[in-house]
Amino acid sequence: MAGGLAVVANEGEHYHGKLTRFVILACMMAAIGGVIFGYDIGISGGVTSMEPFLKKFFHNVYIKMKEDNEVSNYCKFDSQLLTSFTSSLYVAGLFATFVASSVTREFGRKASILLGGANFLAGAALGGAASNIYMLIFGRVLLGVGVGFANQAVPLYLSEMAPSKYRGGINNSFQLSVGIGVLVANLINYGTEKVKGGWGWRVSLAMAAVPASILTLGALFLPETPNSLIQRTNDHEKVKRMLQRVRGTADVQAELDDLIIASEISKTIKHPFKNILQRKYRPQLVMSVAIPFFQQVTGINVIAFYAPILFRTIGLGESAALLSAVVTGAVGIVTTAMSMLIVDKVGRRGLLIFGGIQMFVTQMIVGGLMGAKLGDHGGLSKGWAFVILVLICIYVAGFGLSWGPLGWLIPSEIFPLEIRSAGQSITVAVNFLFTFLVGQTFLAMLCHFKFGIFFLFGVWVAIMTAFVYLFLPETKNLPIEKMDRVWREHWFWKRIVGENNELIIKEEEA
Repeated sequence: MAGGLAVVANEGEHYHGKLTRFVILACMMAAIGGVIFGYDIGISGGVTSMEPFLKKFFHNVYIKMKEDNEVSNYCKFDSQLLTSFTSSLYVAGLFATFVASSVTREFGRKASILLGGANFLAGAALGGAASNIYMLIFGRVLLGVGVGFANQAVPLYLSEMAPSKYRGGINNSFQLSVGIGVLVANLINYGTEKVKGGWGWRVSLAMAAVPASILTLGALFLPETPNSLIQRTNDHEKVKRMLQRVRGTADVQAELDDLIIASEISKTIKHPFKNILQRKYRPQLVMSVAIPFFQQVTGINVIAFYAPILFRTIGLGESAALLSAVVTGAVGIVTTAMSMLIVDKVGRRGLLIFGGIQMFVTQMIVGGLMGAKLGDHGGLSKGWAFVILVLICIYVAGFGLSWGPLGWLIPSEIFPLEIRSAGQSITVAVNFLFTFLVGQTFLAMLCHFKFGIFFLFGVWVAIMTAFVYLFLPETKNLPIEKMDRVWREHWFWKRIVGENNELIIKEEEA
């Protein structure tokens, strides 16, 4: 099987072109959508550990944390209203992504990115000015709409603009941007927590407007992808000129021919969400559900959302907990950058399997140590708290190398053009659904399962690593419009999509 996939990957060599400055600048601007997503993830975990914020909006949690010595360490932050603040963003994003699918298909990737930026701006303004819980949550909902549009369009934009042999690294810039957003949010939280008067949380929430403004203004100048242009127009010369511009060469006929074929098929599909259910798209449909599901049950958003709360649970003070969240965020950025550099050489499967093993081992050790050393009351010694912090950093490093960036890369590159926007919407919706479920239930699970929560996530990591080994083919270096070949040559999926395998291969060779 591996040999067959290697031959397929070499099919991309007849495409000419290079990684141009034009593509790099366009992708850097589009990836700002990831910065906002990461900022929204990181900022919520920080402000929900700030005492003035809790005192104003979640007074019962504040009382339990400060005054109730009978409450278990694991239960002090257990509040459905508190988790609703965090997870409301993802409910809104879940519904918004299906609207974004139609916008992305009919009006282009650029239009969805622009709409995402505008909603981010509105949400940031409302959150920073919030005077009651309703304003606070409605601001999160607007941010969620922005995330729904941006996460639907940005990964597609990056994968379509990038040359085949650089697609992994370019697309991984989205997750790198998410990591940068999380780190920036943690740094801002660490600074604003020290503001006298207790209004620092307003600065944290309102600062989302800065990257939102950059994305909204920058989207006005973004070029549309050749794939989107040909999907929405019959002007092949216009598409050819854009291809020549983004590839930095006049010799783009081979890629243009593949785009024309993909476009002709795409224009026969009127109901992509209905068509994606067909047997020939079964592998892509399974991956569009499985990959984002597995990405969430790694438990990573437990760290992203609630790192300061988690570190306070093990006995760190408010400032130390926020600083520890900064450290884990920095580790995530460094390892995602490493993934960008090696993903197109090592491949997707190898990184996912290696990262899965690393996450599984560290989660088991963290669960064991917390079970042995942290009781229901009191805290860990500074030495053991430091050990837990180091282990969580190793876990975050495993995610940053693998499931973080590749959870967005793989779904964005496996769908044929005719169902691409629908497939990406399913991916984003599943991601947001399980982000919501994990975010909404984590504090309750932490209260009831205690240290066992890490064992639960560890079991899921073991399952998903086995799934990758058995069912995910390698997709590195293969042109995005020829991706269907990996399924027809895979030991399992060829049984489902391979009925016309010989006929399709003969047509391609002809």
